[in-house]
Amino acid sequence: MGTMYAAGGVRSVFNSFFSGKSVLGRTVLAALFLAVPAVSAGIGFRAKAPVSRPVKSGAAETLKEVKAEESKGGDLNLGGDAPAKDIRLTVFAAASLTETLSKIGKSYEKNHPGVRVVFSFDSSGTLKTQIAEGAQSDVFISAAPKQMDALDITAGPEKNPQGLDYVAADTRFNLLENKVVLAVPEGNKKNLRSFDDLAAALREHTVFLAIGNSDVPAGQYTLKIFDYYKLDMKDMYAHKSLTLGSNVKEVTSQVSEGVVDAGIVYATDAHSAGLTVAGTATREMAGQVIYPAAALKHSKNPEEARAFLNYLKTPESGKVFESVGFTVINKP
Repeated sequence: MGTMYAAGGVRSVFNSFFSGKSVLGRTVLAALFLAVPAVSAGIGFRAKAPVSRPVKSGAAETLKEVKAEESKGGDLNLGGDAPAKDIRLTVFAAASLTETLSKIGKSYEKNHPGVRVVFSFDSSGTLKTQIAEGAQSDVFISAAPKQMDALDITAGPEKNPQGLDYVAADTRFNLLENKVVLAVPEGNKKNLRSFDDLAAALREHTVFLAIGNSDVPAGQYTLKIFDYYKLDMKDMYAHKSLTLGSNVKEVTSQVSEGVVDAGIVYATDAHSAGLTVAGTATREMAGQVIYPAAALKHSKNPEEARAFLNYLKTPESGKVFESVGFTVINKP
């Protein structure tokens, strides 16, 4: 009981002392108010200004990188400004666009902080199949209308017999035109100077030619050239005059390595690989080589997909495409 009274007395004195009625109490409180910041600074509790860290494009920051920055004296900004956007934009594109789109993608990231552009380059046929099977992608750029049509419900049942509906039709446009060429390795041992020379050598079974598979655009354009010259595919296979590549880059590599006498590729791939062009197919021989582009309906980033497509139409992107031999369609 005595202890309780004693405790109550202490509380009464304390409340009176710091209630503001005691002059001495007010003096002590004022002193404490002035002393706290100084003491905090002396023992290392000084608040640091937030450090602004640029968002890295092309790769997300890892925990290791964040810790490394903290060790340099930076602090994480856990409040205040809204966090920067962090978008992964996935682009499925024809293999023949590897060099140009990779360069354009880096430029886009630089101009759009917080956006990471991730490319999947392969034959247009393979990419079309992956999209139809549910692969996540925001943008599709094909090396021929055929693969785009097969995913576009507005193309009609003749071009899209399965009725697939993946393309945001209002975003679709023809981006580029390319050329089909006859590329030869260094030395050109068979002395091929044109497609006429190639056709004659194939009939005589004196040349070993690399071409794309029939399910990829490069191979389909090649079949048109064979039809133009009335070449017999069975006869060429029987005499082992042909070797197939799953995409145009594989065909280009075979020519570059000199394992074949020639290859039928795009003009842009020959340019990028530094190959000699022995002949260029006319539109009558191979048709027009058009690259359509579009956003996909299941895109997780529809606004960014449209923004990227618009960026492909800019003069800056056009210069990159033209530097390797593409023709930009509908230049601004």
